[in-house]
Amino acid sequence: MTTVYRWRLAPDGLATRRQLRALGLRPGGQDVVAELHRPRRRGRAPLVAYLYRIEHARPVRPMTPGRAAALAAAMLARRTCPNCRTDVGYCIPRSLGMCVPCHDTPTPAPASLR
Repeated sequence: MTTVYRWRLAPDGLATRRQLRALGLRPGGQDVVAELHRPRRRGRAPLVAYLYRIEHARPVRPMTPGRAAALAAAMLARRTCPNCRTDVGYCIPRSLGMCVPCHDTPTPAPASLR
């Protein structure tokens, strides 16, 4: 059972993943020390953030050339429209499955359906 703190009442020395990242740190394999609960209205479940000890955190690993190349290739794949095969300059929405111009352009019906 982990310790649960209410919103803004966590003690010093604990941080969320985002707070660690802003400090140039990562959890480094340590277990979650506590949870931070932010209450919400109308009977909804609270928002939960996991807290880690700052003194046990490790520095973020440096970006290697191989990791940079892999990340660039993955982002290029997310920006390339499967329909027109062009780099559209933004990540293709998963809800559309293609770039916005391809989605908005009506496709002509096959001759057999006319």
